[in-house]
This record gives sequence, structure tokens and C-alpha cells, in this order.
Amino acid sequence: MTFCKSEVSRRCVSALAGAAMLALSLGPGTSLAQTVPSSREEIQLSYAPIVKQVAPAVVNIYTRTVVAQRPQSPLFNDPFFRQFFGEDLFSKPQRKTQNSLGSGVLVREDGLVVTNVHVIKGAEEIKVVLSDGSEYPAKPVTLDERTDIALLKIDAPGIDLPVLQLADSDALEVGDLVLAIGNPFGVGQTVTSGIVSALARTRQGINDYGFFIQTDAAINPGNSGGALVTMDGRLAGINTAIISRTGGSVGIGFAIPANMVKTVIVAADNGGQVVRPWIGATGQTATADLAEGFGLEHPGGVVVNTLYPGGPAEKSGLAVGDIVVAVDGKPVADPQGLRFRLATLPIGETAKLTVMRKGRELIVPIELHAAPQTPAPDETPIGGGSPLAGATIANISPALGELLGLNGVWTGVALTDVARGSPARRVGFRPGDVLLKINGILLKSVADVKRAIADAGGKWEIAVRRGDETETLKLD
Repeated sequence: MTFCKSEVSRRCVSALAGAAMLALSLGPGTSLAQTVPSSREEIQLSYAPIVKQVAPAVVNIYTRTVVAQRPQSPLFNDPFFRQFFGEDLFSKPQRKTQNSLGSGVLVREDGLVVTNVHVIKGAEEIKVVLSDGSEYPAKPVTLDERTDIALLKIDAPGIDLPVLQLADSDALEVGDLVLAIGNPFGVGQTVTSGIVSALARTRQGINDYGFFIQTDAAINPGNSGGALVTMDGRLAGINTAIISRTGGSVGIGFAIPANMVKTVIVAADNGGQVVRPWIGATGQTATADLAEGFGLEHPGGVVVNTLYPGGPAEKSGLAVGDIVVAVDGKPVADPQGLRFRLATLPIGETAKLTVMRKGRELIVPIELHAAPQTPAPDETPIGGGSPLAGATIANISPALGELLGLNGVWTGVALTDVARGSPARRVGFRPGDVLLKINGILLKSVADVKRAIADAGGKWEIAVRRGDETETLKLD
């Protein structure tokens, strides 16, 4: 007989749930020795012991942001009202305070809190509220926008802070029971239960390292930054986003895996700057058609199509046409999965890539390095009367390309900033745009852009790469 004490375990709950379903399918009178609940204690299993253990480590986060807004009413453009109230009232932006809320998780006794960047971005004041109602001001330690992970620090001397230990998120399996804890809609801390619906969800467009745990535990606005908890009381991930047409939960929620959170915490301990491995290779998903052409048994993996000269991938012996199917034994299905697996590894170590080459499986060791920072960026603001006025441009290096999310773009010129209200912003330029040509002149450096602008003569034909698309802007 399987007996479950008050301390609920993942194995026990899963076994009992499965046994109950099997018993229903087999019908009355069927004996399921050592599986079917046989006592009141087994039937009355509860998540309460886990919740009591972990809920105090999940905090509420309140932020205050001051924004400038111009009056929106059409009356403010009426000269009749202006002559009585003056121009200043209607033309000057009005400062307005916005308050928002989210969730976070205490992960260390020294007051380190994990949340999402989008929960606290731009906030002038951040307040962390513990489950017992005590409040503490918080200071940002690290904001890693590419993963949407933010680390905060609260100072609570003499207080024994509750913490959640991080789980090995790679140990999760589809069907595992999980709890989502947070502060949805500002109603106060709530707990919802569900299962892991999928692992390694990619292409969701949520952050640059899209690789998420999907769960059907109810996640709603305000849950962002909260905890996804395993049945042994560990942090499996940080709840981040949902798919919904109404704004409420429809059972499709996403959490950033704990193993990615660990990399940001390690970076914070080493100075706060998150630097991830770069191998100098790009590729595409091995679709069904490609898999058939390469002789693979099934689709999946990354077909290498570009190598950076002299980069780690080329030095390791990786070749164009190789198909990367795993990193350190962990399978990868697409480029996002490969980026995630590499991003969770420390610089200076050696990863083992499992590669399919002409029908043979190879293990390719590859040293993990930071992306090169050459050439120097030479960041330059553009002025004058060109369509690029108000933009800041820089030489692209592999490091800058990684920072801007320009996957596989290692040379050229990119926009690093576009000032609000500038001609460049009004025309439609964005940070991360890659300048290709101006009036037919190929642009390889900031110096090329300067010369092309000086020689333009008032007519403009500017070719820009944005993501995988190339656009051409023509202006007189």
C-alpha cells in the first residue's frame, strides 16, 4: 500500500491521480493493490503543506512611475479657452504618477528578489511587500532585458527572510504538478495549481531567449514575476506571460526556467553585467523537408548555415551543413533552443555539441567565449537635416550584435538609439535597424555613413535591414 503523509510529494500526488483515473477506466470491482487510496488521509491530500512552506518567499512588488502627458481634450486646442487659461496650461506636458504592481520571489537570505524587467522598468520607486505585510524599499541590482529577468535587493537587517531554492528546471517533465503563486489583479497573494503543459516553448516573441515552461495553472495580470513551484517546494520558473484574448487566464501561461534565472544571479555576483557565451554560428530549424534531405529520422535540430571566421564554432571543426541536435546531451529543436542551452552555460567552459554530419553522429567540443568587441563601436549621434537626424549609429561587432539582438549580424552599422520626436523617429527608424545603403553607397562603418550623408544632396534612398526584412526608404 502506498501511504502519503501530510508532506505532499510530487511522486505521491501524481501516482494517486493516475491511479484514480485508471480505476475509473477499469470499472468497479477491479483491484489496484498498492495504488488506490485506502484511507481518509490519502483521500484528503492537500497542497497546504507546500504552500505554507513556499508562499512567504513570494512577494508583492509595487512601483511608482512619473510620466509626462500632454492634455488630450480637443477643447485644449480652442483659442477661446486659451485666452482665459493661458498657453502654458495647454502646451506643457502634465506630470502624472502611475502605480503598478507585480510579483517577485526571494531567492536569498540577503534580500535578493527575482522578478520581471517589465514589472519594474522605468519605476522611480520600488516597494517590496512580504506576505506578513512588512514593506521594504528595493533597489535594482541587475536588469537583463534580453531574458526579462530583474534582480532587486531589499535591506532587512535582523530579519530571517523566507527564501525559495531554485530547482533544476531541466528535470521537469510534461505532466508534473506545479503551483503558480503571485498577486493577480492586486487582490492579494493567490495560489493556483496545474501541470507542466510543455517544455522548451520557443517562438513566442516574449524575449530574446524564448525558451519557456508552459503551464495551465491560472496566471493573470499581476502574476508576472511570481513563482512557478514544484511539488518539492522549489522554484521551477518565474511566471512571465500568458496567451489570452481577454486579458485573463485561458490556461496558457509561460515561465522563464530557473536555470536561466541562475545565470543572471551568477552574473550579478560577478559585477552585474550579464555576458553569455557566443560561438559564432547561425542556423535554421531542420524542418521536415530539410530533415528528409539530410537523411534525418525526424525533424528537429539546427542546420548550420553561417560561421564567423576564426570564431569558436569554426575553430572547433563545426562546418556549414552540420546539424546540431543537442548540447551536453540536452536536445535542441531550433535556433532558440540552441541559444538557450548555450546561454545557461558559463564562459570559459567547453560544451559538447551533438552533431549530425552526412548521416553520422559526432561529438564536437566547443570552447565558450564572450563575443568579440571589435571593431570599436564609435557611437555617433546624427544631426543636421537628414532623415537620420536624432539617431545614434555605431559600428557592429559580434558583441554589439548580441546586445541589440541582431542574430548573425556581425559587421556593418546599426542604430543604437533614436531620440523621441526626432526626424529619424518620425520617419520610422528604430533602435536595432541595420543601415545597408544610402543612395546606393554600401555602408560598412560609421565613417561610410557620415560620407554618404554629406554627399546626399537632399535626395535620400536608404536601405535598412530590420529583423529578416529589408526595407528601402525614398525621400526628397
